[in-house]
Amino acid sequence: MTFQQAPHKLLVIPGPIEFDSSILLANATPGTSHVSPAFIPVFGDCLRLLKKVLYGEKPGNQSFLIAGSGTLGWDATAANLVEPGEDVLVLNHGYFGDSFADCLETYGAKVTQLKAPIGGVVSEADLVAALKSKKFKLVTITHVDTSTGVLSPAGRYAELIKQNSPDTLIALDAVCSVASEEIRFDDWGIDVVISATQKGLGVPPGLSVVLASERAIKTLEARKAPVGSYYISWKRWLPIMRAYEEGRPAYFATPPVQLVYALQAGLKAIVEGPQSLEDRFAAHKAASNKIKDGLAQLGVGFVPLGREISANGMTAAKYPEGVTAADVLPKLAELDIVVAGGLHKDIATTYFRIGHMGVTAVKTERGDLDKVLAGVKTVLDAARAKK
Repeated sequence: MTFQQAPHKLLVIPGPIEFDSSILLANATPGTSHVSPAFIPVFGDCLRLLKKVLYGEKPGNQSFLIAGSGTLGWDATAANLVEPGEDVLVLNHGYFGDSFADCLETYGAKVTQLKAPIGGVVSEADLVAALKSKKFKLVTITHVDTSTGVLSPAGRYAELIKQNSPDTLIALDAVCSVASEEIRFDDWGIDVVISATQKGLGVPPGLSVVLASERAIKTLEARKAPVGSYYISWKRWLPIMRAYEEGRPAYFATPPVQLVYALQAGLKAIVEGPQSLEDRFAAHKAASNKIKDGLAQLGVGFVPLGREISANGMTAAKYPEGVTAADVLPKLAELDIVVAGGLHKDIATTYFRIGHMGVTAVKTERGDLDKVLAGVKTVLDAARAKK
């Protein structure tokens, strides 16, 4: 069966992204019971394939797929791993660091934030000093903060945390980095990776995607206070996920069945497709360089303070002098190109954001990157001609 998407504007925001037709076709399965013998192995397959994407196949690791957005992963981490009054360190690189801190405080954590300068990353010296100042139950790292387009050195941070506070858990907010940036879950010693389907995984939104280490699960089992949530309690979800991986039906709350079929198709395309995972990451880096080099030639600057800390799945681009959001965002939409405005509250009116993840980065024959660069050139030329 073939499937052709309806004509639509090119969606190049930092998620949701463009979806391959094969993914949308997989999403269009008939009504199916969530405990059907046909569905159980599909769900189990997704749980296993996610571990492959994250290089997290060590025994004891547990993946979770739960109906919800990427934000639900913050609740999962805060509710299950942190008890009221415990100290948490948030490495804050923008809007999503603020929000993760807010979520943790909602569950009673005592949060200390290390805030990077806009477009920069938290320094290693500041991290080490903070770790030596007190005992933290958890450190959170936003891998790619989509408000700034900054890619944090998560592997290096994890190394420093292991050296200076080995008992501290490490949570990686990887909503905008899974499948577009390399994440070595086992090698880096990460305890929780938080993500969602609608970005690098290339699947419609609706599933909270989490991978937890054996150490994280043991932390849950050893907690003294009850988990402060009903729906996102891993004590309820663990037997469900384990059952599906073992090929048995189980029930706590109904999963989005059709979306799980779509996720299986997406994960198989990533893990079992013609490209290796390393090739996929290289393709995202090449796409990023093409967009950033092309924008630089048009006189566009960038929010990240250096290319080495710039995300490969998105670009946060500054408007050239004399050009405003009104000159760019609606004008690109008229050219059937949808980009995103600024998000960071301190600089929101000064920049726009382009997503280049999934098929846009990997299937270069689509021409998405060329269309974006040509569109930006057209609207910038028009804006400058009016000045």
